[in-house]
Amino acid sequence: MNSGMIVSREQDGERRCAAAGSRRALREGCGARTATAASSRAGRRAVDAHGMASAAARRERHRELIRSIVPEMVAGTVVSHQSAAVLYGAMLWRTPLERICVTRNRRGGGKTRPLVKVHGSPVDSLVELDGLPVTTPARTVLDLALSLPLESAVVASDALVGAFGLTPDELAGELARAKGRYGIDQAKRVLAILDGRSQSIGESLSRTMFHRHALPLPRSQGNVFTPDGRFVARVDFYYESAGVLCEFDGLTPYGRLLAPGQDVAATLRRERLRETYLRALGFEVVRWTWDDLVRGNPARRLRAALTTGRRRPDGRIEPAPARPPRRVRERAL
Repeated sequence: MNSGMIVSREQDGERRCAAAGSRRALREGCGARTATAASSRAGRRAVDAHGMASAAARRERHRELIRSIVPEMVAGTVVSHQSAAVLYGAMLWRTPLERICVTRNRRGGGKTRPLVKVHGSPVDSLVELDGLPVTTPARTVLDLALSLPLESAVVASDALVGAFGLTPDELAGELARAKGRYGIDQAKRVLAILDGRSQSIGESLSRTMFHRHALPLPRSQGNVFTPDGRFVARVDFYYESAGVLCEFDGLTPYGRLLAPGQDVAATLRRERLRETYLRALGFEVVRWTWDDLVRGNPARRLRAALTTGRRRPDGRIEPAPARPPRRVRERAL
C-alpha cells in the first residue's frame, strides 16, 4: 500500500466524524468565547443567561467530539486537561475547546492535529467515565495548572477540588511527580490559590484578584451568627480577625440574590436590612460585581477595609459545611 494512504486511527476517526457531516457542527461554538476585560458590557455578556447557555452548548459539543474520536485512537490514550475537566462537569472560563486533549504515557512526543492535541507525559492511573479513559481528578488539576492561564486554571480547578474533595497532600503529590514539566512555577501559584468551597466563576476569579493585588487570601463560605448563636447570613469570603466580610454579587449589587419572577424591590430591601444587621454586629461588608472585577476597584476598597482599625465584632463566623465529595474509582493504566 502507498505510504501516503496510511493514516493513524485517530486521524481516521476525525475523517469519519467529518464524513458524517458533524465536524463543522462540532467545531462551531467549541471555542471559549468569553468576555474580555475591556468593558463592563463584556463582563455582562459573560454571565447573562444566553452566555451561560452558550457555554453549556460548547461543553456538550466538546463531549460529542471526545466520544467521536477517542474510541478510534490507539490503546493507552487518556483524555486529559480541559477535555477531562469537561467530562467531569467542571466550570470553565476562557478555556479553548477547539481540540480535544489527550495524554499518552511517554515523555515528550506531543503533537497537534486539527481536532486533537496529544500530550506526552507519564501517566500511571486513570478513571473510566462512560467507557472513556480519563486522567484522575488530581492529575487533571495539575495538567490545567501547568497549561492554562492562571485565571482559567483556577476556575476549573476550584470546581474539581470541590467536587472530589481533593486535599492539599494529593495535589502536592501530583506537583512533585510533575517536576521538570513546563509551567511548574505557574502550577505552584495556581495550587496556592485553589479553594474547593468556591461556588461560582466569579468567586474563583475574585481570589485571583486577591493574588494579583497581593492581598491576603480570605476564607470562603462562612456562616455568621449573633453572640447568642442565631444564624444571620452566609457570606462568600471573610477575614475573621479583621472583621471584614466580602460578597461577590454578579452583574449588579445584590444581583446574586435575584431570581426570575422575584420582586426586585423587596429582595433589595431584605438584603440591605441583612447588611445593616451585619454592620451592627461590628463587621465591615465589602461587595463587588463583575464590573468591579474588571476595573480592579474591589482591591482598593478591600485593602482599605483590612487596614482600618475597628472593634472586635460581636458576631462570630463559622465555616459553612463542605459539600460531600464525589467518589470515583481509579485504576492503573
